[in-house]
Amino acid sequence: MKKVLAFDLGASSGRGIVATLDNGKITLQEVHRFPNNGVSVRGTLYWDVLYLFDQIKQGIVNAKLAGGFDSIGIDTWGVDFGLVDENGDLIGNPVHYRDARTAGMQEEVFKVIRRDSLYEKTGIQFMDFNTLFQLYYLTKYKSDLLKRADKMLFMPDLLSYFLTGVKRNEFTISSTSQMLDPYKKQWNTEILDTLGIPKDLLCDIIKTGEVLGTVTDDICEELGINPVPVIAVGSHDTASAVVSVPTTADDFVYISCGTWSLFGTELKEPHINENSLKSSYTNEGGYNYTTRYLTNIMGLWLIQESRRTWKKQGNDLSFNDLEMAAHKCEPFKCFIDPDYPEFARPGDIPKRIVEFCKKTGQYVPQSIGEIVRCIYESLAMKYRHSYLNLKKDTNKDFAGINIVGGGTKDPFLCQLTANACNTTVMAGPIEATALGNVAVQFMAQGAISDIKEARSIIKDSFDIKTYAPTDIEAWDKAYTKFKEIL
Repeated sequence: MKKVLAFDLGASSGRGIVATLDNGKITLQEVHRFPNNGVSVRGTLYWDVLYLFDQIKQGIVNAKLAGGFDSIGIDTWGVDFGLVDENGDLIGNPVHYRDARTAGMQEEVFKVIRRDSLYEKTGIQFMDFNTLFQLYYLTKYKSDLLKRADKMLFMPDLLSYFLTGVKRNEFTISSTSQMLDPYKKQWNTEILDTLGIPKDLLCDIIKTGEVLGTVTDDICEELGINPVPVIAVGSHDTASAVVSVPTTADDFVYISCGTWSLFGTELKEPHINENSLKSSYTNEGGYNYTTRYLTNIMGLWLIQESRRTWKKQGNDLSFNDLEMAAHKCEPFKCFIDPDYPEFARPGDIPKRIVEFCKKTGQYVPQSIGEIVRCIYESLAMKYRHSYLNLKKDTNKDFAGINIVGGGTKDPFLCQLTANACNTTVMAGPIEATALGNVAVQFMAQGAISDIKEARSIIKDSFDIKTYAPTDIEAWDKAYTKFKEIL
């Protein structure tokens, strides 16, 4: 029997999970959970990384009390980073990807490197907060900060460094930066030199599944644990989630559904062409140097942030309350583009939805239920849009869609996705990211032979719910309406 400890940090919460592999089945035990909120100080939105590391230490203690573990793996969201100086000390708090500092930086970069050329070199979807644009901002407006910096560590790399003292950039998280050569799997120093970004900031890239280091003696003494290895898991949370997709097929479609919806497939090689650029598909790294060919869609953030707004206004509704309210409303009255830039910022999402509907000449939602229904149906329609683009671009026919992650707890969204895409949806597992994290740890230890066995074990260990499409003709008709607002 093997036990490992996974830390999975998302954009709103984090948790420590002990996984046990016994007789071909994985079981999970959550030993620690904590909120993860950005902190706004003098107009800048930061991550409280010292708090996060303290929570990781608390999780380690809880895991020890729960029976111990043989290794540790950490995954987080992508693109964000911390800077450390030549003494190994952190320089300030890492800045949150939703901070406004990178607004307009894409256009600044495109003055130096053509947009199509940059995509051809990296294969990465253009988003304001990509690491490349964050670092270019620093070169232009905070160059003194970069002069003090010795190394840049992505968030999971930084937290692992705090545990081990080892500075490395893990492959999957590095691939989110828009600074990696997707073919050579190494940093594209030509891009860095062209933009004046110091390439010495970057660490050596460690392959997913390798041992990064061992927990330092001082932390072992502080927490009362024995030295254990820290594994470089798929430290980008989506990379871990894709590892856990419970399928035996070589060609499959997944939606890693949570705050973001990551819609894509797994390829053996990068897929970079004019259509993938036009369709906003990205080529991120996966386990065993595969390519996660996907597009980033604004996901349940729209529901989460709307709920926060309604709570401030005195309507403290649960997610189940919101779903029930949406159920009662008439379908297809209005749509939004979930990726409309105004929806990415924290704040009054319901008000922005109303403004979007007015701007696009649609019915304006009048109630909480109508707004929630609009969000759900718009997400399902955006999935359909991405599904059609994916099938056309890869020239593949897929047997269905696997939804993994927190969104699988939302049967309404799962059913709408099946309806919109006119295909079978397989929903589960819920704890996809943590499962991918622990699966890589088990493979690193030799307890699981390869990713096919890992996915088979996950499929046998957890319930997968199936949704069949209904109301196909009505959804086909509504999709024509949805395309008008894109």
